[in-house]
Amino acid sequence: MIRRQVSAALCSARLQAGMWRTPKCPPEGGRYNAQNGVPAPTLPARSFLRAALFACIVLVAALSSPAPARAWGCQAHQMIALLAEKHLTPHALATVQEILSSNPIDPGMKRICKDRSLDAMADSSTWADDIRAERPETSLWHYINIRFGATLRGAGKNVDEVVDQFCDPQESCLTRATAEQFAILRATETDPRKKADALRFVIHFVGDLHQPLHNSTNNDQGGNCVPVNYFGVLPQLRNPRTETYLPNLHAIWDYDILARATTGKSTEQDAADMDQSYRRKIAAWQKGPADFDAWSWESYQLAWKIVYGKLPVRIPVEVPQAVKSCADNNHVSERMLRLNERIGEPYQKLAVPAIRERLAQAGARLAMLLNELWP
Repeated sequence: MIRRQVSAALCSARLQAGMWRTPKCPPEGGRYNAQNGVPAPTLPARSFLRAALFACIVLVAALSSPAPARAWGCQAHQMIALLAEKHLTPHALATVQEILSSNPIDPGMKRICKDRSLDAMADSSTWADDIRAERPETSLWHYINIRFGATLRGAGKNVDEVVDQFCDPQESCLTRATAEQFAILRATETDPRKKADALRFVIHFVGDLHQPLHNSTNNDQGGNCVPVNYFGVLPQLRNPRTETYLPNLHAIWDYDILARATTGKSTEQDAADMDQSYRRKIAAWQKGPADFDAWSWESYQLAWKIVYGKLPVRIPVEVPQAVKSCADNNHVSERMLRLNERIGEPYQKLAVPAIRERLAQAGARLAMLLNELWP
């Protein structure tokens, strides 16, 4: 029995994924997200040539710079897949290999991660980031903006009810997309190509569910609008229009913290070390249950406690509003820049074990999901 109201799309997805056992879903609803525009300044005529030259230089720099990160980096997603493989049943492993090899990734696709030496499952773990160029609507599937201040306090509230508030039924979000793709994967009549794509999405999204900054926001696009000084690397403006800086809080949690902690090791070695370190906990994590909302809520809590909670300079909770770029919310990134967040060894030592544990949980739970499908 469902004890609360949820969107029709999310309810339907959960029913198909086998997460709920109820014959009815509520009618569709919608929410409106406003977008705050930032007007462009007017240039004096005498400054036109100088400004045009500067704009060209900035444009070249922006185009050559990485876009704001919205996913675990290559290394992390690949480690999750490699660890999951170690805990798949023989049937599940063989089925995964068959699905991926029968409908492989287009060899002509432009890939973000260049390491092609890994097996099909590890290689597939980053495909969901690549496909966004061809299917931009899937960009919304990689995160859910649970606002700081969300709480389970109050009569009758539970994790599903709270998380669902932050998933727009007319758009999408990480928790719903994971449920929908898992439902496609488990359906017996699914087209083989769609099944392969659904498997690649599930492999990737389970990882994203365990990244704290994919499941939280403080009007800052999951930390993308929080410039940081990372071990002496000063934040640089990469896109003047959106006021995006690198390094930023999201980027270092995606890439830099893990990369710094694993220098000199291969991805396979990292996955093997992580499997050994968390062997006992992995057995407990695999007992389930499979609950995408609960996994997202865990990430949200970790963001509040560690990612933001242990920053050298306290960041206040912003009044909730829609943010489409770091120029919104009264120029949020410029305001965060003035805090002069300096990330060094003390923060690194706190972040590394938190990241490693989330990666291990993701690998264990991914294996649990696939073993449930193909025991």
